[in-house]
Amino acid sequence: MSTAPITLTVNGTRRTFDGDPTMPLLWFLRDELQLTGTKFGCGIAQCGACTVHVNGAPARACQRRMQSLGGADVTTIEGVHPTGEHPVQVAWREIDVPQCGFCQSGQIMQAVNLLKGNPNPSDADIDAAMNGHICRCGTYPRIRAAIKAAAEKRS
Repeated sequence: MSTAPITLTVNGTRRTFDGDPTMPLLWFLRDELQLTGTKFGCGIAQCGACTVHVNGAPARACQRRMQSLGGADVTTIEGVHPTGEHPVQVAWREIDVPQCGFCQSGQIMQAVNLLKGNPNPSDADIDAAMNGHICRCGTYPRIRAAIKAAAEKRS
């Protein structure tokens, strides 16, 4: 049984996938496209390390099957800004958010989405939006500070 190729856009480039339609998006990004900024964390959509944007909304790439992505527009951490100068990325560096850095691409992807919909979030807004993104190193205060700094830069 063969399936039709799946066409989607990743970071502005049209891509075609003709493999196992049940493959998670995460493996397509990392193994086939060599976009390794998106990380494998838990594999069950509980940690947030694999967060990307699908059609403009955060999605856990470990659980999104390729068969559900025909025509989708996917943005990874590599596609947020071509030179890493999105206000969230700049604030992350200025505040020195990462410790080990493993969860940070997923955290940034979620923060970018938060600021897109809420340009001036309160602490409660940030906590609610970032809930479910686990940082093993506990950099949550720096994450919140960076989101606030990015919001100020965007103003």
